Amino acid sequence: MNWDDARVFLAVCRESTLRGAARVLGVDQATVGRRVTALEKSLNATLFLRTSDGYALTALGEAALQAVEKMEHSALELERRIQGLDDRLTGTVRVSTTDSLAIDFLIPAIARLHEQHPDVRVQLDASTQMLSLAKREADIAVRNARPDNPDLIARRLARWPVGLFASQAYIDARGVPEQGSAFEGHDLVVYQPYLQGNREVTLVGEPISRGRIVASLGSSLLLRRSITAGLGVGEMTVPMGERDGLVRLWPERSRPQTYEVWLVTHADLRHTARVRAVIEQIVEAFETEQK
Repeated sequence: MNWDDARVFLAVCRESTLRGAARVLGVDQATVGRRVTALEKSLNATLFLRTSDGYALTALGEAALQAVEKMEHSALELERRIQGLDDRLTGTVRVSTTDSLAIDFLIPAIARLHEQHPDVRVQLDASTQMLSLAKREADIAVRNARPDNPDLIARRLARWPVGLFASQAYIDARGVPEQGSAFEGHDLVVYQPYLQGNREVTLVGEPISRGRIVASLGSSLLLRRSITAGLGVGEMTVPMGERDGLVRLWPERSRPQTYEVWLVTHADLRHTARVRAVIEQIVEAFETEQK
């Protein structure tokens, strides 16, 4: 099996449909179907069961998957090592982060980068999805979690307290919540993942059982914009709240866990000139915020 066939095989394994694999590979669905059929014919083996829910691996397919994943690991390692020796300030650097960090920190960093190194292009993905650096889905990640992969190099950029905020318009209309009231009589905006699971939801340690959740948001930027619009009271990092011109409520109280920001890249890429240039600008953006 050559590497091109292996990529098709892996895409079908991971997406379970020809359409999904075609989207990942950037080809049409018919091409993927022909490649799968040709691969099975060349190996004289049935690798997939065609079901109403998509493509499922056979026992032979599962055995093939283990071998092909080793091929992928070797190919990606080779690619990273070659790129790690690249000293040209040109080419694309893929960066993954959240929408909120992208707007406040990474876009200004990219602007400064472009002034100094116009041939370095940044492909910025801002979402809650965690892209894999090991699989070359991104070259740099700026996230709020430190990875445990020993092949990744992590640098903490910030450690921020999380406070309770509201807009001045909300306070003028509704007043400040009373501590110990579980937000009785107040509207709340909450980060959606906090509502998942069986744990009691609190804001800066205060139960929300008597408050009314008027919006649950799937990203930190949407949460910030909702609080700024006066929808209700909510948690956010103190620097972000101050940046948005909001009023911090109960300033003596913070969420027990701080919000950390980590810059992560693969060890094999840290000496690539264009990757290093992007990292330098991102680090500077966060250092400037904390001065």
